[in-house]
Amino acid sequence: MLVGMPENPSVAPHAPVIFQEKLRPNWAIWLVALGLGATAGVAFFPIGAQWGITAGLIAFALIAFAFIANTPTIEVTADTVRVGRASIERQYVGEVTGYRGSAAYHQRGPGLNGIAFMNIRGWIDPVVRIEITDERDATPYWLTSTRRPEELTAALGGVMSQFREVEETQDQASESPADSE
Repeated sequence: MLVGMPENPSVAPHAPVIFQEKLRPNWAIWLVALGLGATAGVAFFPIGAQWGITAGLIAFALIAFAFIANTPTIEVTADTVRVGRASIERQYVGEVTGYRGSAAYHQRGPGLNGIAFMNIRGWIDPVVRIEITDERDATPYWLTSTRRPEELTAALGGVMSQFREVEETQDQASESPADSE
């Protein structure tokens, strides 16, 4: 800061990042992009080899740019949670659960609420469900793909679904003897 200059009150200090992940495309998606570039090259190849190579390279570059420009970031700080283009204060985050395998498939498909905010990437299997408790927000929860669901749920004070299922089973088992008396 310059000496004698007043501090800018509109610039708040940033809270330290607890969790951050970019949902970049995996190698298979880049192969698809390469294949689409090659297809464009083949389409222009009858005009001339240089036209075909140029068209293929331009198509691949445009597809690569689109992938990189649309790569969402998940970021958790002490104050906020940001998933892609959505952001919310931590005080409005409720129950957080991570899912893998068939449980993740269920969350992305049959168990999905149509008005939930979705940040789904087809090349990433695990998902995390973040409940939204803000009464002014009609969105019941956010569902986001993540390669590190255990870390994201821990950063938000949640658990993975298999642990939640074990807790529920233990709760039911402890309640059963009292119910039979």
